[in-house]
Amino acid sequence: MRFMSNYLRSDLNDTICALATPEGIGAIGVIRISGGNAIDIVNHVFKGKNLASQATHTAHFGRIIDASNIENPKIIDEVLATIFVAPKSYTGENTVEISCHGSAYIQQQILQLFIKNGARSAKPGEFTMRAFLNKKLDLTQAEAVADLIASNSEASHQTAMTQMRGGFSSQITDLRERLVNFASLIELELDFGEEDVEFASRPQLKDLVQNILNLVQSLLQSFKYGNAIKNGIPTVIVGKPNAGKSTLLNALINDERAIVSHIAGTTRDTIEETFIIDGILFRLIDTAGIRKNTTDAIETIGIERTFESINKASIVIYLFDASTTTEEELKTELDALISHHAVVIPVGNKIDLLAENKNDILDSFIASSNQAKPIFVSTLQKNNLTALNQKLIEIIRGDAVKNDVIITNMRHYEALLNTSNSLQDVLTGMDMQQTGDLLAFDIRKAIFHLGEIVGDISSDDLLANIFSKFCIGK
Repeated sequence: MRFMSNYLRSDLNDTICALATPEGIGAIGVIRISGGNAIDIVNHVFKGKNLASQATHTAHFGRIIDASNIENPKIIDEVLATIFVAPKSYTGENTVEISCHGSAYIQQQILQLFIKNGARSAKPGEFTMRAFLNKKLDLTQAEAVADLIASNSEASHQTAMTQMRGGFSSQITDLRERLVNFASLIELELDFGEEDVEFASRPQLKDLVQNILNLVQSLLQSFKYGNAIKNGIPTVIVGKPNAGKSTLLNALINDERAIVSHIAGTTRDTIEETFIIDGILFRLIDTAGIRKNTTDAIETIGIERTFESINKASIVIYLFDASTTTEEELKTELDALISHHAVVIPVGNKIDLLAENKNDILDSFIASSNQAKPIFVSTLQKNNLTALNQKLIEIIRGDAVKNDVIITNMRHYEALLNTSNSLQDVLTGMDMQQTGDLLAFDIRKAIFHLGEIVGDISSDDLLANIFSKFCIGK
């Protein structure tokens, strides 16, 4: 069941309008107007064909006229009006999209004309909220619209597209329907309690619940990967002063972003940049060099911020100078990073400075490492950076599960976690041979939490929170 307050009900009777393209000067701007009176309001100020008699999904050239001064009507702009007749529109309502010139003045004049003739300014996300309330989209698809707009890499774009096309919601709907069928049979048994009949086979129910639980847990496992795709993977470069951290950052992003100097302690604060490998966004953070004894107050603050970044990181690139670091020093430093729960990649730098016995030195590092095998590079000469890029992708891909659907939304994750707990309770109850009414109660809880995901069960507060994060015009 969907809940909708009187406030929302009254708002749905309004015709709303907003600029659908970014503010600022451009070649064109698009103004969207939606609601029962949308076509009539535009028709009142549009000089061209009678829009009220035109077929849906057709575009018409004309002029927007301000006729408030009858003796001297003013032409605002020449525009293209595209008609979408309900219910065949994004919102499910009559909708018109006006393509006008990209002048901020022109756009504002057209919006003011629409408002004067009965429309009101749309709230953030209100067009998509109407699409949801009119059952053109479910809640996961509506949320995917916002993710698609915010996508900044191939991976985040593809994930949002999959969800917007209903990949996730179809899975959830199928799981929910299967549970509803069994819950109905169990509750039917309660009506015949005195006759000791069993409509729902307990072995079949147990297999069903276990299979659904496995699918839910698979989706839960995908969240770490999905969240990283959506927000970018925080990747911190740490190491001793003058190990080449800033040079590595510059080499990875292919830009002279960080100041490079032979003087130890040049980097005093964290520097953050982004770069994309195989469609996945990494948020790369260069930090102050870690050393125990420093009398520089500013450098001390920088080192403190380094450890704050490590605690928030998913991946830590530990960069060490392969020409001066000993095996014992490397082991000690890597052991100290284990407690921070990030994946640590040891990277030996400055291999171009190693002597003729370079291979022996590198082999000794590999043999002494009790964690991941070190990668050896020359940041100055940009040697072997491809191996580091491949390692970064390998770590992230390794978090992915074999599932076409990937969870990126914390709200979905929490609902699935609650679903998992309820299904575990069902299995425990069956092992304890609980009565049908108790089993039905836990199954209904799982059904409820799955319904929260797609919006079959939603509160006004939840909807307001979700759609308030959209941009105006969407």
